[in-house]
Amino acid sequence: MANPFAPTSLTEAQFHKISELVKRLAGINLHVGKMQLVKARLNKRLRDLGMTSFAQYLAFLEDDKSGNELVSMLDALSTNLTNFFREPTHFDYLRTTILPRILQSGKSRRIRVWSAGCSTGEEPYTICITLLETIPNMGLWDVKILATDLSTQVLKRAAQGVYSEARFEGVPRAVVHKYFDKVKSDGPETNYQVKGVLRQLVTFGRLNLMEAWPMTGPFDVIFCRNVMIYFEKPTQAKLIQRYYDLLCPGGVFFLGHSESLTGTNHRFKYIQPTIYEK
Repeated sequence: MANPFAPTSLTEAQFHKISELVKRLAGINLHVGKMQLVKARLNKRLRDLGMTSFAQYLAFLEDDKSGNELVSMLDALSTNLTNFFREPTHFDYLRTTILPRILQSGKSRRIRVWSAGCSTGEEPYTICITLLETIPNMGLWDVKILATDLSTQVLKRAAQGVYSEARFEGVPRAVVHKYFDKVKSDGPETNYQVKGVLRQLVTFGRLNLMEAWPMTGPFDVIFCRNVMIYFEKPTQAKLIQRYYDLLCPGGVFFLGHSESLTGTNHRFKYIQPTIYEK
């Protein structure tokens, strides 16, 4: 008797069809080295749908007029592992350089930050904590943080704001207890949920970076970390130009630790690795 949980085989031709579809929809480049990752992640979708072959799944994608399965496929293929205060150099720069400059300018009490590719929410909530810990009289400021992602699943988890203790590695306990409430967990590990003081500053929304952007800016800071690595150079160049246009003069753009704008035509001023200024 066949094992219903056995992985379904994926041919090169089927992988090519899936990678072309993902690139056309979301600009993400799935090279041949990602074939096993695609197979592993989409096998779960096949099991959930009661399917036994990728041929069946591809036919289902073509017939799905609602587009819901395309969203579920992109959800499954997105990489979404992150922690609080990941790549701390960026939050140090936000705290020691960007925010003091905004506070001293005295021109406006308005701050806008965009977390593009926010995953399960650790990044925008970390931005919130940094702002709250740095800005005196926060209630006198008009502060908004936009957090977007391609995946509806991670956005749902971000909005719920419940995290395992492992996600807080290296974060001072005083900070955890100040901004999170301990909540019940199904397992032995302690879980924490974000408090309202963080929730009220963040707006979550689904956004495909390849499509039109509804926001007009200007933003003081844009975080787009560990997102550009999934795009080819021409797509990266277009995105970088769009980010530049949405920043205010002197606005700061953060990339992930493994990314840079080297070899890409852009107008940003280089500050230090992964940090650029308009």
